[in-house]
Amino acid sequence: MDKVLENFQHIFQTPFQSNVLVFALILFIILLAPLLFRRIKVPGIIGLILSGVIIGPHGLNLIAKNSAIDLFSTIGLLYIMFLAGLELDLKGFANYKHKSLVFGFFTFIIPFSIGYPVCRYLLEFSFATSFLVSSMFATHTLVTYPIVSRLGISRNEAVGITVGGTMLTDTAVLIILAIISGSVSGELTINFWIKFSISVLLFLAIVLWLIPKLATWFFRNFEGEKNSHFIFVLAMVFLAAFLSELAGLEPIIGAFAAGIALNKLIPHTSSLMNRLEFVGNSLFIPFFLISVGMLINLSVLLKGPHALIIAGTLTIVALIGKYIAAWITSVIFKYSKANRNLIFGLSSSHAAATIAVIMVGFRIGIVDENILNGTIVLILVTCLVASFVTEHSAKKVLIMDKFNDPILPSVRDQKILVPIYNPNNMERLLDLAIAIKNPKNRFPIVSLSVVEDDLEAKQKLVEAKKTLEKAMVHAAAVDQEVEIITTISQNVPSGIKRVATEIFATEIIIGFALKSQFTDILFGNVIKYIVENTSQAVWVCSISPHLSQHKKIVVVCPRYGDREYGFNLWLDRVFRLAKTLKVPLDFLSTPQTFRHVKEYMQSVKIALTIKHIEFTDWNDFMDISPLIHSSDLIIITLPRNGGISYKINQEGIPRLMAKNFENFDFILIYPNEPEENPEMMFTDDFEKGLIDEGLNKLSLKAKILTDVFRKK
Repeated sequence: MDKVLENFQHIFQTPFQSNVLVFALILFIILLAPLLFRRIKVPGIIGLILSGVIIGPHGLNLIAKNSAIDLFSTIGLLYIMFLAGLELDLKGFANYKHKSLVFGFFTFIIPFSIGYPVCRYLLEFSFATSFLVSSMFATHTLVTYPIVSRLGISRNEAVGITVGGTMLTDTAVLIILAIISGSVSGELTINFWIKFSISVLLFLAIVLWLIPKLATWFFRNFEGEKNSHFIFVLAMVFLAAFLSELAGLEPIIGAFAAGIALNKLIPHTSSLMNRLEFVGNSLFIPFFLISVGMLINLSVLLKGPHALIIAGTLTIVALIGKYIAAWITSVIFKYSKANRNLIFGLSSSHAAATIAVIMVGFRIGIVDENILNGTIVLILVTCLVASFVTEHSAKKVLIMDKFNDPILPSVRDQKILVPIYNPNNMERLLDLAIAIKNPKNRFPIVSLSVVEDDLEAKQKLVEAKKTLEKAMVHAAAVDQEVEIITTISQNVPSGIKRVATEIFATEIIIGFALKSQFTDILFGNVIKYIVENTSQAVWVCSISPHLSQHKKIVVVCPRYGDREYGFNLWLDRVFRLAKTLKVPLDFLSTPQTFRHVKEYMQSVKIALTIKHIEFTDWNDFMDISPLIHSSDLIIITLPRNGGISYKINQEGIPRLMAKNFENFDFILIYPNEPEENPEMMFTDDFEKGLIDEGLNKLSLKAKILTDVFRKK
């Protein structure tokens, strides 16, 4: 017994001695930290870093900073820089290369010029430290690019030059990093420059000329060896990193160069790219971020004002430098204020390259704990500021630009997916799909049943198929064709998403189910997952079996709803529904939105009776109660988080409808979004706009308090 107790104490002695326990703990952190932090609208990257702080030597000391941690950390760092080079938009740079050169110059030189005297004379850093930290100010990571993509303005010129400038400034910073690293071991003599120049040229020749040719030959001659492709690419990355080290450069420069060299050979939508991103973003990069947190000693920030002054100064200088660069660029090219702020928002966030630069500086001894801790604060603040500014300015750009109708899918391309997980709703959901389906559409309605992968999966598949066969019979009665799909997936939501992508669905019609379980809090329910992880229009329906009994359709549309990418698409379907049911339409919206409703109705030459009722106050949504009757079909359009018409109080509409309108038929429409999926670093963590929802919550609370005081 004593021996068992002794072994137990030995296993859980801190820092943990069991490699299995250490790896298990890290995997649980990688799994749970991003999920939990994203739930509170904090980027997952911050969750991983803070987790490293907690479990590291300066926290609970659960894991020691040993050679194994250093190995995985190095792999993660190289992987970050490799993906940064691999995912650069070289075509986007070519389209705006001249303007990108101008912006790239300013966004590099201005933060550097401001940062160096501040670091050298105000913070009294050494020359090498000042030079390195100042170059770090010049870097930025396009963590907020998914925001502009989601709003459909990724082709905006201001966005294009920012993307191009990113490549230039990050490349310049990495060159400076190489020079500083080389100078640490000796003086910058003529011999150093000669040796450095020759070694760099040889390195670039091998990486940028030989590796692409070798990769082309390998991919052509071993086309069917998909696993070998993955191993080959990784081998080239680490070979380039090693050659970079031989040339007197930092290994991260070799990894970055390897990414650029293989950029054109690995399509962004290929299975190889998917494997590379999956392995990196799932394991190596999170491992690196945790190891960064393990280096941070928060007690340093509490020892005195010096560390806090450094953190605050670094953050302020970084933001000011990027803002001035954006302002000068906007003056030269005569951009609007909204476009200027858009450039600033996209270029002000520091993440991947910043971490890489500071970590190298910390390793070679020219960056201390104060600067390392200050940099983490800088990353957190700049990412939050960038998210808010980008979201706000992108919406301004969209509102100010001339209204352009999005290119809608052809009526012949309409493909409706009806997932069935409650057989009682099957016929009514199919009736709705039939009602909004264009008669000229050549595709059948797709009825889907997803079975979770377990021991009873085969039996469930048989039962699901029998249930869906009833859908075919029901649709045949009105001369409609239904295609049935039964599939196995790890969970229902991911199965629906996968099939929607595979069949190129334009709409997903799903039954309304409001449930609250503990797992929903952490992982989200079916509807929430589908809305947040698909670009198709999602119709969430709580309807009775007989749609034809409705006497009117009431459509509630938010302010600026007409500027959403999918406005015309859902409006087209609602018009068709009204025509099928032969009922009039009431639009509760702003005058501007209703004007576009009438314009679209005229453009498609459809004859309907429509009426406008002005409605703008979503804070008092219950005010619509006197405007609707039990015989009405209520349709509410709810933009996804990040949409131009999105407001935080819209999140409560589903629960409000379930509680106060349970005897009414209603449909919640989440309009479709642009299908472009930009492949930028940390997109999963920042794709929803990091603090916009939090700020909206604060604004809502402030308004409530103001109203209370006014009444008093």
